[in-house]
Amino acid sequence: MRKDKLYFLTFISIAVIFLIIASLGINYFIKISVNQLIEVQLEASKREADEIASLVNYEFINGLDKNTITQNLQNTLNDSNKGTSFVSVFDWSGKTVCHPDITQVNQKVNSNQNLLESLKDGSSLNKLYDLLIDHKKSKETNVTQVESEIVYISPVKSSDLIIAAHTNLDKMVTQIVKLKRRYYTIFILMGILIILASFFAVRFIGSYYEKQLELKNTNLESELINLSKLNMDLVAYQQKIAANETEEAQKPTAVEANTNNETNKIRLLTYIRNELVPVAINSIAYIYTENTITYIVCTNGSRSTSNSSLDEIFVDLQASLFFRANRQFIISITSIKKIIKYGNSQLKILVEDADVEIIISKHKAAEFRKWLNI
Repeated sequence: MRKDKLYFLTFISIAVIFLIIASLGINYFIKISVNQLIEVQLEASKREADEIASLVNYEFINGLDKNTITQNLQNTLNDSNKGTSFVSVFDWSGKTVCHPDITQVNQKVNSNQNLLESLKDGSSLNKLYDLLIDHKKSKETNVTQVESEIVYISPVKSSDLIIAAHTNLDKMVTQIVKLKRRYYTIFILMGILIILASFFAVRFIGSYYEKQLELKNTNLESELINLSKLNMDLVAYQQKIAANETEEAQKPTAVEANTNNETNKIRLLTYIRNELVPVAINSIAYIYTENTITYIVCTNGSRSTSNSSLDEIFVDLQASLFFRANRQFIISITSIKKIIKYGNSQLKILVEDADVEIIISKHKAAEFRKWLNI
C-alpha cells in the first residue's frame, strides 16, 4: 500500500512540475512563433506593395491617365481581401481610391498611426502582436473593431497615390488560434509521454532497489541469526568450561597427578613493576601487546607484563580456552561478553568488565567460529 501511495505521489509530482514548466514556457514559445509569422507576413506585404507601386509608376511614366490606372487597379483588387493580407490605394488627402471592398472607396483611411510608424521603423513587432491579441479579445466580447490595419505604405513616385499593405486581423487571429492549438496539442502529448515515461522509470528503478534492499535485508537477517547462534554457543561453551573447572576443583589429587603429564602450563610468570608475580592461566581474561610490551590482564582487572611475545605465550596456552584474535590480542573464552557484527563480515568481541573491543578480521572469523565448535 505504501508503494502504491509513493508511486501515486511521484506521478502527481511529475505532472505538477511539468504543468508549471509548460505554463511558463508555452506562452513564450507561442509569442516567438507568432512574431515570426507576423514578420514573414509583413515582408510579403511590403514586397507586394512595392511591386504594385513600381508597376503603377511605370504606367504613369508611359502616359496612362490616372482614372484608367485606378480603374484597372480597382478591377484587380476586387475581393482580394480574403487572405491574411491585401493592398489598397489612397491619395495624399487620406481618401481611399481603390479597395478590395468597393464600399470603402472614397472613404477616409482609418488606421493606427502609431502602429504604422513603429512597423515602418522596424523597431517593434510587439505592437502588432498586442493589437492582434486585443482584437481577439474584442471578438470574444462582441466589441466591434476595425477588421484590418495598414502595416506598410509605398508611395507612387509619379503621382499622389500611395499603395497601402493591410493585415486582415480576423485571418491573422485565426492563424494565431490554430498555432496555439497546435502548441497545446504538442505540449499535452509531450507531457503525457514524459510523465508516463518518468513514472515507469521511477517505478522500474524503485522496484530494482527494493529487490536489492530485500536481498540485503535477507542477508542481514541471515547474519543476525548466525550471530545469535554464535553467542548462544559461546554461552553454552563457557558454561561447559565452568562446569569442568568445578569438577576439577573437587578432585585435587587427580589434578595434581595429571599436572605433570600436561604439556600446557597452569600459570605464567609476570612482572608488576620489579616484582615477579605468577598468574594462573585460568584467571587470564586477555593478553595484548602495545609498544612492544606484552600485557596480561586478569578477570579481576589486575594487569601485569611479560618479557615473552604473544607467539611465545600462545604456545603455552590451552588451545580450547584461548584464541589468537589478531596480531595484538589473545582472548580467553571465559572473558568474552558478547560477539557482534562489525564492518564487512568482521566480528567485534566485547570483554567482560573491560572497556576493550577486539576486532576479528574477515579471514579469521571462520577460524573463530570453528574454535567455538560451530
